[in-house]
Order: sequence, then structure tokens, then C-alpha cells
Amino acid sequence: MSESLGLTIDFETADRITLLNLKEYRSRLQQELDDYESGEYLHPEDVAGNVKRIGALNLIIADFSTE
Repeated sequence: MSESLGLTIDFETADRITLLNLKEYRSRLQQELDDYESGEYLHPEDVAGNVKRIGALNLIIADFSTE
């Protein structure tokens, strides 16, 4: 059994926090791609990685979303 850190939240709250974090991460990755398309430098591996990560995040976010 793990030791408690003194914070307990219900699963619905945890899921909402997780969903917000995933959406924020996806938004930052997309912003990097948008900036790249506007002429800012982004390493080619980061471009490909961001595209893959955004696709993966979309799948995960769909599991958390109730929209």
C-alpha cells in the first residue's frame, strides 16, 4: 500500500484534472507546429514527434471526454 501525501480527491476530479492537462499539452504542441508553419524554426524530429503526439493525445482525450 502506498503512503498518502495528505491529499485525497475523487476519481471524477482526478479525471477532469488529467483531461485539462492533456488538452493543455496538446495545445502547446499544436502551437509549436503553428509557429513552425509561420516560419519559426522547429527541429524536424520535433515536427514529426509533435504530429504523432497530437494524434495519440487525441485518442487518449477521447477516452476522458464526456463532450
